Amino acid sequence: MALSHQPPKSILKRRSSISTAVQTVLDGLAVMGLGYFLVLHHIGGLTAEYTVLLLLLLISMGVAYDQFGLYRSNSGFARKALTLFKAWTLVFAFLLAVGFAVKQTEFFSRLLLGQLYVAGYVLQLLLQFAFRSAQMRLMHHAVAPENVLIVGTGRLAKYLQNKVSTNPWLGQHVIGCLALPEGGDVDMENVPSKLYDSSDFASLKDAQVVGQFDEMMAVIDQFEVRTVYFAIPLSQSALIEDMYFRLLDKHVAVHWVPDIFSMLLVNHSVREIAGLPVLTLSETPLTGTRLLLKAVEDFVLSALILLAVSPLLLIIAIAIKLDSPGPVFFKQARNGWSGKTFRIWKFRSMHVHQPDAGEVKQATRNDPRVTRVGAFLRKTSLDELPQLINVLGGSMSLVGPRPHAVQHDAEYSQRIDSYFARHNIKPGITGLAQVRGFRGETTHIEQMQQRVEADIEYINNWSLWLDFTILLRTLGALTGRNAY
Repeated sequence: MALSHQPPKSILKRRSSISTAVQTVLDGLAVMGLGYFLVLHHIGGLTAEYTVLLLLLLISMGVAYDQFGLYRSNSGFARKALTLFKAWTLVFAFLLAVGFAVKQTEFFSRLLLGQLYVAGYVLQLLLQFAFRSAQMRLMHHAVAPENVLIVGTGRLAKYLQNKVSTNPWLGQHVIGCLALPEGGDVDMENVPSKLYDSSDFASLKDAQVVGQFDEMMAVIDQFEVRTVYFAIPLSQSALIEDMYFRLLDKHVAVHWVPDIFSMLLVNHSVREIAGLPVLTLSETPLTGTRLLLKAVEDFVLSALILLAVSPLLLIIAIAIKLDSPGPVFFKQARNGWSGKTFRIWKFRSMHVHQPDAGEVKQATRNDPRVTRVGAFLRKTSLDELPQLINVLGGSMSLVGPRPHAVQHDAEYSQRIDSYFARHNIKPGITGLAQVRGFRGETTHIEQMQQRVEADIEYINNWSLWLDFTILLRTLGALTGRNAY
């Protein structure tokens, strides 16, 4: 009897799916139970408003926790606690924004919400600790650590050796590394350290070599190896094909960690398409629900800010008209998301002038083109406020890489590798580079390089939490020695 054709099995797996589901349910039940108890204590009964609040809280937790990978991470407890704090705080920030947007905040007790925020975090943290401890004890008594062999001695192999050796959740013990044939290992000296945990990267130890590549079978037998990791350069991938079928006969698990980190990666990931594994080397982080979340964040916050500062905008407009002849607003072509050109809005801070042969010159300290009002606007960054209109229109975001003049993009793209990678996300009014002080005139190419590196770091680590953090830090970076 012929076997029926089965669809291809998914390449990608999520480990510990049962424990993840249990932890998710426990957290959800704990928060809902706590919320119900606090409502009964403060209000006396569950009203329609608080029912909606608790349901919205539960949905927001699901989305935020998934975005932060809270249940997919096997990191240390301190880092897990920090991740939980960020995700939980983001959930409450979202609920607060929704409450202000629909003007329903007066229906809710601030004391109740404060207690729910603090007690909810502590309760979930205790559950995480208890559940993690129970899992660790179960794993320790039920499964003995398996011996692991790493093929390769380069920096990637060292990093993998460090991560496996310090992660008790894997239940693996690294017996050492095998050296590749001469010239096979490439020590990745040019790998940006931001691709790794900086602490781990700084403390990498030399690989513990237990043999040569052609001695693999003997080493496996000697140490009773159950898992083999290939951490080798792409140029040496043929070695895997030569050895793979022999490893199958040894009944060992085989994993390949391809060395892709010598390239500049932009929001890299692993996924599948029609059952095929796909390594994404460069991609915008704004896809699917993440794009929707970013759009909602921009629309709600920019609308609220615009309403709040509208009287100030009118005062600035009058001051500009009284100070010097010319329009109130300055508009200029900039390159945005995916390289699409848009016109950025700013308050005019300079006297009306004609650029030399179409050249766009950056503002300098004590620039004679800057008006009296313009100098104040630039010093306080108030000239950027009209970009809230760009945000509402969808061409910009509140947070993202600052858009440069088209002519400057053309110049710097010739001098800085992967310069245009910063266009993998919407440009912003403020950004990671700006809150780190990389703003104002760039007299040296290294200054622009620092901006680009910060922009790409932002793209690689984008989250709503990171956006809120940058917005808060922006309040302290609006003025400074580079603002002119």
